[in-house]
Amino acid sequence: MNYQQAIDYINSYTDYERVGMPHDPALYDRRRVEELLAHLGNPHLKARSVHITGTNGKGSVAAMVASVLTASGYVTGLYTSPHLHTWRERIRIDGELISEEGLAGLLEKVLPEVEVVNQEATYGKLTTFELLTALAFAYFGLKEADFQVLEVGMGGRFDATNVILPEVCILTSISFDHTQVLGNTLAQIASEKAAIIKPGSIVVTSSQPDEAARVIEEACHNTGAELVTAGSDITWQSLGFDLTGQRLEVKGRLGSYRLSIPLLGQHQLENAAVAVAAVEALARKGFSISREGIISGLARVSWPGRIQVLSRRPLLVADGGHNPDAAQKLRQSLEQYFSFDRAILVMGISSDKDAAGVVSALCPLFSEVVVTRSHHPRAMAPARLAAEFARHGVKAQATDDVPAALSLALAMAGDKDLVCVTGSFFVVAEATEQAARLCSAP
Repeated sequence: MNYQQAIDYINSYTDYERVGMPHDPALYDRRRVEELLAHLGNPHLKARSVHITGTNGKGSVAAMVASVLTASGYVTGLYTSPHLHTWRERIRIDGELISEEGLAGLLEKVLPEVEVVNQEATYGKLTTFELLTALAFAYFGLKEADFQVLEVGMGGRFDATNVILPEVCILTSISFDHTQVLGNTLAQIASEKAAIIKPGSIVVTSSQPDEAARVIEEACHNTGAELVTAGSDITWQSLGFDLTGQRLEVKGRLGSYRLSIPLLGQHQLENAAVAVAAVEALARKGFSISREGIISGLARVSWPGRIQVLSRRPLLVADGGHNPDAAQKLRQSLEQYFSFDRAILVMGISSDKDAAGVVSALCPLFSEVVVTRSHHPRAMAPARLAAEFARHGVKAQATDDVPAALSLALAMAGDKDLVCVTGSFFVVAEATEQAARLCSAP
């Protein structure tokens, strides 16, 4: 099996990222994942685990924690979703993506057991995400990882990653997203996410709305898990920024740290503090996490597509914000971190997202708007998105694809203007690839 054959096989499974999440929780059955992992020798139990859920920020925190663990000398696996450019981004060891040959060889090795589970279908057939999750565990086991840092795909309770016994559970900022599956209140959403909390773990949470915080506190009480809360148990303050990143001081339970992170946005300051709280929790459990490891790990973290500066004249910034809370944080960050004359928005969003909420959060900043769609099958039609802007009195220009939208926005922009691309990671990925082609053109 070569790499393309492996990708074709993965794509042959039901992929809820492409077709949308079904509303029936009965379709999310972890037992088929556990069955496959048992056939594979339970690789998910070989490494120590850090498990991360939340609505926004979980990928950033996962990347930060993994980078610190690698800098501290541990062989560290990182499993995240979605990817920007290649499936290989989802499975990494010490920051290195799984190779094409590695992915194809791994799939070929586990394929007989995968086929057995699917043929029996005792608990239903595996999905794309479930297959990838099992592949990640198998890869980390093959590479003899000391730690595996796992980002929940969606929710927590029924997620394929929720088969581990984590040392630390992290809950990043909780807000409204995937409400058709997780629930229509913050308490319901928090309950689904707090289901990753296990007895014996230490729980680290971002500052949360009261409704969500109460659910997390109750889950910790019921499992006997220790709770560490950002904003009270661990604090931070900004020490300045430029276009390459920002500096901050974090005061944790084990000490104070002056840090640099190559990520922009106030929310990334809190994410960094949450990551510090998590690795301090590991240190309190007896793992060797040094101050130098924390400082160097956070300084080297790489997590593209999050307020990423793609060019400077004009300023071109890409961010995968795809829900109202993320859009609000993006707008605040653009206003705080950048100086510009005019702001031009390029936006495309998935059809199952709260487009009205995202548009409402972004509208006050942008004088010009270009709407578009990615090649993803769930992409919202540009005309429908343009209608949302029209409700706010903004006339948006519509284009059929991201390259056309980006070219139009850049043609409109002067050297001192800002062009921001957002709405979904699929749009950001295509814009990033187009920007790279434009910058490399003679």
